[in-house]
Amino acid sequence: MANAFDVIIIGAGTGGYPAAIRAAQLGLKVAVVERQKALGGTCLNWGCIPTKALLEHAHALKIAQASKEWGLILGDQPARIDMNQVQARKDKIVTIITRGVEFLFKKNNIAWIKGSARIAGPGTVEVTGDEKQTLTAKEIVVATGSYARSVPGIELDRTRIITSDEAIAMRTVPKSIVVLGSGPIGVEFATVFKRFGSEVTVVELLPHLVPLEDEAISVELEKSFRKQGIAFHTSTTVTTARAAADGVEIDAKMADGKFQTFKAEYLLVATGRGPVTTGLGAEEAGIRMDKGYIVVDEQFRTNVPNVSAVGDVITFGKPRHPQLAHLSTPERIALAERLAGKDFHPINYDHVPKCTYCDPEIGSVGLTEKQAKDRGYDVRVGTFNFGILGRARIANETEGLVKIVAEKKYDEILGIHMIGPRSTELVAEATLALRMEITVEELIRTIHAHPTMSEAVGEAAHATHGAAIHA
Repeated sequence: MANAFDVIIIGAGTGGYPAAIRAAQLGLKVAVVERQKALGGTCLNWGCIPTKALLEHAHALKIAQASKEWGLILGDQPARIDMNQVQARKDKIVTIITRGVEFLFKKNNIAWIKGSARIAGPGTVEVTGDEKQTLTAKEIVVATGSYARSVPGIELDRTRIITSDEAIAMRTVPKSIVVLGSGPIGVEFATVFKRFGSEVTVVELLPHLVPLEDEAISVELEKSFRKQGIAFHTSTTVTTARAAADGVEIDAKMADGKFQTFKAEYLLVATGRGPVTTGLGAEEAGIRMDKGYIVVDEQFRTNVPNVSAVGDVITFGKPRHPQLAHLSTPERIALAERLAGKDFHPINYDHVPKCTYCDPEIGSVGLTEKQAKDRGYDVRVGTFNFGILGRARIANETEGLVKIVAEKKYDEILGIHMIGPRSTELVAEATLALRMEITVEELIRTIHAHPTMSEAVGEAAHATHGAAIHA
């Protein structure tokens, strides 16, 4: 039957499309239901790719604005940004990548069913689009992803009180913007808008910026933001926000208990993302839910036979499932291989790298110093500053550090945390180190080329043994 499949995947984001491709490679007949006009989901269309495109423009502008120091001749006028050209280039990049996913669908004979999906019963999915149709499959996979959500007391009007979805499409540079939340989304947009010329203020509920990172990383970012002129207020609670035609007024309870009102052209709410499950029919199908998330086991199975879920939409309970695009691919491949009857390889969530593309960049993997101590490890740490490196001096990127957290008795590396130039690339070595369970001594014996930024990782290993060469 034309509408009968081995696997139906609901959602074509980084949760859905890698699973679809791998399942098809393994010989399964696959359909993907997606209601958006383009494949790729949030990451490709509104998240990872377009935000990093903006950040690359911000980095290019940073160099251009320091043109005299670099010996660049750019003209008489100071370097500035043209948002229309920025948006055009960003959109071109997104289009190229999403069309690449379309090509992979065709190459692997994956059916793209356009419309909104609802689980209608065992092995049955109803799709509402240009026409209503019913699909059947041996296995159903929910990969509907997440949406940018607000917090109690703040109503999004999508005009003055906005999310990253609106911020990514701005065609003018705001004179001023308040960013609520200092996770990756918040500090990345703070970097973009400050570099483009906005007055930026970040408001964070917890005591430090990027609160999920090691405290040393948070402190270093705070130091850098002060230097850049990005204002921030931690331990601060926003209570209300009022939008007007020309801006926003934001009331907040500050760290000292006093109340303060902030005024800006825009309020960017960057306080996290919620699961997309409305209208899915999950509860009606008997699928166990937790605050809108779909509960799964380590193999991504729900409590309903032959229904699985992956990505931002799932929860294991505690700890919270990381909402990371690069985690999606290994999860989806593992799921697809299970559906095809192959061995399942569990994900080690302690070894998932985190990357934040603010300025300076942040890359981290493994346990923070606090987490390691909380788990009962007797730890020792080593740090090394990027500014000591010749390559950092050459690039004029001297802020930041690498910190290694290790266990004393067996010399096991528990976590590597870095903030500074190329950190989102350097974290790959750190991730491999944890994956291979190497010791600090083995990392010390690993030769790092000179002059490179990676030398900071090797020097941090030396520092962990109290023997840093250049510090």
